[in-house]
Amino acid sequence: MNKKVSLKEIVGTKIVYAIILTSYYWMWARTDWKGWYETAQYVLAIFLFSFFVVQMIRISKYKKEGIDEMAEQNLKRCDAICLKLLIGAMVVVAFGAAILGHINAVSTGTIGWAIVLSILMLSIIRTVMFVVMDNKGI
Repeated sequence: MNKKVSLKEIVGTKIVYAIILTSYYWMWARTDWKGWYETAQYVLAIFLFSFFVVQMIRISKYKKEGIDEMAEQNLKRCDAICLKLLIGAMVVVAFGAAILGHINAVSTGTIGWAIVLSILMLSIIRTVMFVVMDNKGI
């Protein structure tokens, strides 16, 4: 924990939050129940709390260190691109749900999975895009 905190680390951990979001959505959207589900919920809740506390410490340490302005600009560019990607994906999901909803071909659970998985994919794309841009010094 004594090593310097990089912006890549902070951006990369957003994937963990997206995985946790996907896991919680699975917990809420499932239609069956098994005995180990309750244990999985508690383990995930404890992991989320612990991860959040460690992340808060790492972010506060990053803010105290010297900030890489070029990396910050690259992150802003990545966020702008990812916003456009998310808007495009949500438009496709919305119109697809509207069209397929008329013939009862899609359920609300399927729409939810499309949204949650697009958030997961977007967090991965954002991290990869940021790492590539930061390594090339764009």
